[in-house]
Amino acid sequence: MIIRNEKDLDGLRVSGKILTDILLALRAKVKVGVVLLEFEELAKKMLKEAGATSAFLNYKSEGSSHLYSFNICTSVNDQVVHGEPTSYALQSGDVLKLDFGVVYKGYITDSALTVAVGDVAPEVKKLLKTTEEALRLGITEARKDNTLGDIGWAIENHVETNGLSIIAGLTGHGVGLKLHEEPSVYNYGRKGEGMKLKEGLVLAIEPMVSSGTSQIRQNKSDESYSTKDGSMSAHFEKTIVITNNGPEILTPF
Repeated sequence: MIIRNEKDLDGLRVSGKILTDILLALRAKVKVGVVLLEFEELAKKMLKEAGATSAFLNYKSEGSSHLYSFNICTSVNDQVVHGEPTSYALQSGDVLKLDFGVVYKGYITDSALTVAVGDVAPEVKKLLKTTEEALRLGITEARKDNTLGDIGWAIENHVETNGLSIIAGLTGHGVGLKLHEEPSVYNYGRKGEGMKLKEGLVLAIEPMVSSGTSQIRQNKSDESYSTKDGSMSAHFEKTIVITNNGPEILTPF
């Protein structure tokens, strides 16, 4: 999506505000013993109150026959993305990824964060901190006349400098009028390479990082993705729009 006018920008800002409010409420609910389906119910309630809908509910990936039947994604530990809420109760040491998209008057934003549950190992804290920092650095490069390669390089360089792995095969994306639009926003790249960024472009930037392998496998039960070696993973995502004054974060958690 390219922002065409102030109406587009205002619509995305409201969509992003709704998403951020709900995502922060979900994060505040994270503690040992909470069942994943409780996050789904809270999101569903808050969406209705806000007059919005989920961009994930009834979504079907290209080439897939699987219809996603929840409002949010809840991915635990080695699960990277697309985990379905279940009756699983969170345990101390878990890592929970909350991923969520909002539709408000046709305008779509997409965002995710990762939360440590109870007491986690120091290396898990490092994983979360590094992934969130990589997102911040990637967003910093999302400026007019920079390139997609600049974003990818900033993310990849920070992750690998910290001895962690970028998840292969999963990317960020354009967003705004559809949940997944062009371009793909890779979490690796070379400075100055790739598509040139222009004013008004709306992107969901989302580093996905593992403490072990970069390789993933798709789970047959729900089509979520997990690390091949069972290592912990983290995922942070924000929707931004490129302006003449730099990136504006539409989901500013």
